[in-house]
Amino acid sequence: MFDPKERIESIKAGTLAAVSVFLTYSIVTLGNNLLSQIQIATGFNLLVKIAIALLSGFLFGVTYRYIIREDRNSHLKTGAVFAFGLVRGLGQIEVGLNFPDTFWLYALLGVESILLFAIARFTLDLAIYRSWLKPFKSS
Repeated sequence: MFDPKERIESIKAGTLAAVSVFLTYSIVTLGNNLLSQIQIATGFNLLVKIAIALLSGFLFGVTYRYIIREDRNSHLKTGAVFAFGLVRGLGQIEVGLNFPDTFWLYALLGVESILLFAIARFTLDLAIYRSWLKPFKSS
């Protein structure tokens, strides 16, 4: 059984990763829009994108905490980033296959997905290092 303290730490990890992914996604989206001079998405479209970024970040944070536990194995940490980044990114690339003229744009979004979760990992590792967040204890 899980201790209520462990659940609180998981919620903290999920929230921290969600905020990290949201901020990174917002900065990248704003930069993309400024560079391409395309009108920034508004209304429902923007809300859905933000919700997806927050939910993805939250799920990554909770899962990352359970994956790494108290282990120092960098392969586990990198594997978690690539697992989440590739699932999100390959979905975007698959959509890009339907639009051959813009495929490389979707491929770039795939790379962006890995970057989002890499920054979330860095944020969580920093929080654990500074004892703001406790790693999940191995049984």
